[in-house]
Amino acid sequence: MTVIGWIQILLYCAIVVALVKPLGWYMTRVFSGEATFLSPVLRPVERGLYWVGGVDEKREQHWLTYTVAMLLFHVGGFLVIYGLMRLQAALPLNPADQSAVAPDLSFNTAISFLTNTNWQNYGGESTLSYLTQMVGLTHQNFLSAATGIALAVALIRGFSRSSMRTIGNFWVDVTRCTLYVLLPICIIYSLFLVWQGMPQTLGAYVEATTLEGAKQTIAVGPVASQVAIKMLGTNGGGFFNANAAHPFENPTALSNFVQMISIFALGAAMTNVFGRMVGDQRQGWAILAVMGVLFLSGIGITYWAETNGTSMLTSLGLTGGNMEGKEVRFGIVASSLFAVITTAASCGAVNAMHDSFTALGGMIPLINMQLGEIIVGGVGAGLYGMLLFVVLAIFVAGLMVGRTPEYVGKKIEAREVKMAMLAILVLPLMYLGWTAVAVVLPSAVTSMANAGPHGFTEVLYAFTSATGNNGSAFGGLTGNTFFYNLTLASSMFVGRFFMIVPAMALAGSLAAKKSIPPSAGTLPTTGGLFVGLVVGVILIIGGLTFFPALALGPIVEHLAMNANTLF
Repeated sequence: MTVIGWIQILLYCAIVVALVKPLGWYMTRVFSGEATFLSPVLRPVERGLYWVGGVDEKREQHWLTYTVAMLLFHVGGFLVIYGLMRLQAALPLNPADQSAVAPDLSFNTAISFLTNTNWQNYGGESTLSYLTQMVGLTHQNFLSAATGIALAVALIRGFSRSSMRTIGNFWVDVTRCTLYVLLPICIIYSLFLVWQGMPQTLGAYVEATTLEGAKQTIAVGPVASQVAIKMLGTNGGGFFNANAAHPFENPTALSNFVQMISIFALGAAMTNVFGRMVGDQRQGWAILAVMGVLFLSGIGITYWAETNGTSMLTSLGLTGGNMEGKEVRFGIVASSLFAVITTAASCGAVNAMHDSFTALGGMIPLINMQLGEIIVGGVGAGLYGMLLFVVLAIFVAGLMVGRTPEYVGKKIEAREVKMAMLAILVLPLMYLGWTAVAVVLPSAVTSMANAGPHGFTEVLYAFTSATGNNGSAFGGLTGNTFFYNLTLASSMFVGRFFMIVPAMALAGSLAAKKSIPPSAGTLPTTGGLFVGLVVGVILIIGGLTFFPALALGPIVEHLAMNANTLF
């Protein structure tokens, strides 16, 4: 590790924190229906969309109606993506003459993009047409991100409202998020990426002649517009198979740094939205502090592991750290930072191959996802996931002092705790359960490129990534098989919606409660004690579910690689 490396990390953190208040202020105004500087231009468009959709923006919804609207919205998204992939050979904007995508892969991809996972069992440039990339995937990148933010805002309303049966209007929240937040930023962001050297064209693939005289086809396309929302919306799905390691998706060190900032920007700002809407910004800063402690701990371990390499690499004369699977233009620090950011958020974009990280370096991205993608997390999803852990932490604190727990003026009772536990415990059921099946089923075992603990971790990483709606992968696993396409799709579906429904039930329950003033026995929830309590609860609950699996994979592999022993 070097001083320059840590300066890069701290500079990154400082910029993200600096964006929290202005973005939080702006998004609070948007979701409160207040005027913004974009209102003179966008307000007529917003009204027009409500008129076309038959939406009464002043009519709010019960939590159950809000949730049903969200689910029906996703049914439509699934049909659009699946239909485009199955019919793309007969549709326009297909200069590379891509054929129809297989049914099981189409099913997996449709579930992947509507759940904000963006797991890809295919190479974009060799599988999908421009039309499918734009109308199918890029449009869903906007809508799945907007859905996550809308759901987080609905849960915040549950905490901030008193004796009410409604938590907002799903159609209004998604419209405002897309129109006022995601689209304006992405337009500017896309132009920046084009300036950095990223393609944005509907022209055909380019034929080039190499120095040896051979012919080579270079894939291009509408890349910048997809990359902007894939990063800002923590989607992660790459236009190219190599994702952000591809020079057309991440041309320069500056584009790499800005992409990392954009992954965290909205998710971190949502903590400020929470603080503003509950009437105490310190509450939001406390939640951000919990995220920050977990994030800095993770980057410290990964950066240390990758710069130290292993004794096996050293014995081969490969000193200076582990550069396997990393782009020279980014190096160890930017690759390590990107890996921790993309798995702390529910993004899944990669600028290095996680499969080539050291055992402990690859373990941190795995832990980040198994904690539930709450360290900033996906836009919106990270906040409502973190608030579930906050509810449990408050409950634990109440047990210790023998009184009914309270948080931001709401009593946390049995119903709220049950909903939080239901949402959290369903995740390990998916990634541990399907991993157990995959490592004993012969047809699934054949997809593993490596035996021993590393092969086990490849499978565990895949189901963890799918369940956590992340989308990154240990590339040694061949996922485009009937078994993995279906099981990973089920993990993505459960990981997204089996957390959302209890979270919305929690929102409805909290909104109906009366607000109570703090008393002498109320636990302060803005200081270091509260931050430490929440971090402890997260690590204890997470450790009980994932540590046995880690002991079978990364930890055993680390011991083996540093004992010069191959499995």
